[in-house]
Amino acid sequence: MDGNGRWAQRRALPRTAGHQAAETTVIDIIEAARAAGVEWLSLYAFSTENWNRPGTEVNYLMRLVRRVVRKHAPMLLARGIRCRVLGAADPRIPRELAQDFDDLSTLTAGNRGMTLTIAFDHGGRRDIVEAARSLIRSGTLADEVTERRFADHLPFPDTPDVDLVIRTSGEQRISNFMLWQVAYAEWVFPEVLWPDFRAPDFLACLHTYRRRDRRYGGVPPQTNGDPS
Repeated sequence: MDGNGRWAQRRALPRTAGHQAAETTVIDIIEAARAAGVEWLSLYAFSTENWNRPGTEVNYLMRLVRRVVRKHAPMLLARGIRCRVLGAADPRIPRELAQDFDDLSTLTAGNRGMTLTIAFDHGGRRDIVEAARSLIRSGTLADEVTERRFADHLPFPDTPDVDLVIRTSGEQRISNFMLWQVAYAEWVFPEVLWPDFRAPDFLACLHTYRRRDRRYGGVPPQTNGDPS
């Protein structure tokens, strides 16, 4: 969810105004994804690198996220959306926000609709390192390590591989996001800034994805073995 700061800057507003405006987009996209039949939606809200931002901005984000979680938890429950938080391990996260995340996960754990993963204090490299440590602690021998067994030690191992990554504002970087899971993902980079991103933009990205020819390194069946 990129472009909040630039959205605010273009309007001669503080960066925090961009983050605040992003709340509307978050709810709009959750609703649009659910209506479109998306079963797994992940929102990258705060990365391990975002701790490098000015303290005032980080503190504002912590307060904002807490308010948004508490405000919209009833709606998420009513929509049948299961919520999980990927990350949230840093001790700098306010205790109250960490508790709100836990409460949201517990509240919606029995839902069987779309699964919403909030990536907060998330880093793909850290997930991979922690999975390696977990494998070692489990006593797994080197020759026994497979991709499937490794993936079983990642956070939320039931999460399927990512099909589509949408990064707003035209930025074309992975930014340490779910590195293992995005290995074969399709990418779309709409130019619109996140606070202006709406359901029609999201549906356009889904349409683009559906038109992609996903071969996973192979070739279409009709040309398999055809040297031409």
